Amino acid sequence: MARPAAHRAVMASREPGLDPDDFFPTGPWGGRAGGEIIKRLDPKARSAGEFACGAGHMVHALRDYFPIVRASDAYPYDGNVIHDFLGEADPPWEVDWIVSNPPFADGKAEAFIRRAYPLARRGVAMLLRVGMLESATRYPLHMEDCPLTVFAPFCERLPITKGRWEPDGNSAAFYAWFFYLKPVLRPRRFMARIGETYHPATYLIPPGTEARLTRESDARLFGAVDRSKVGGRR
Repeated sequence: MARPAAHRAVMASREPGLDPDDFFPTGPWGGRAGGEIIKRLDPKARSAGEFACGAGHMVHALRDYFPIVRASDAYPYDGNVIHDFLGEADPPWEVDWIVSNPPFADGKAEAFIRRAYPLARRGVAMLLRVGMLESATRYPLHMEDCPLTVFAPFCERLPITKGRWEPDGNSAAFYAWFFYLKPVLRPRRFMARIGETYHPATYLIPPGTEARLTRESDARLFGAVDRSKVGGRR
């Protein structure tokens, strides 16, 4: 996604009349936490695609770790490429990693994973609620269809709020990064073997990550919001 001139704070705005229910922007430090782990798992990764880019919060974070970051969204946000990732057409770019905080409602998160896994050259990283592990119907997704390699929950709360980034907000939900490495990266090297079965490894994103990975540019680009005026936490 091309950077708007001067990175003005209105990057966080949407086109009038388009208010998708699944606009829950990621605090940039949360995106950087995912980028760090990808580079540890795959130091040769060169490109990332964020195909639910929203207003660019995750894109801004990923640029610290990838020389090439491509971005699109089904909705227009300040000049981004318009592309429905869950539609019939493939994304306009091929990338090493597909990295996203995907829409969650109506099974879209699972659909994003299933769509991304065959398209990514080296791996998929999804920022999801920890509850994405739940339910018998998702077990084949994580263990068979798109094998989950690393599960990385945040020890600190990552606040994610509907409609805007609220850096000082709270969240009732727990979030984690889910990493699905492609066979080219020999994912079993990172997994836990129990008997004859390989299971996802767990990496705890440690306390202090928010302070370490927050940049002055984050608030300048996306604005700081008074949390008393915001509702609808995810």
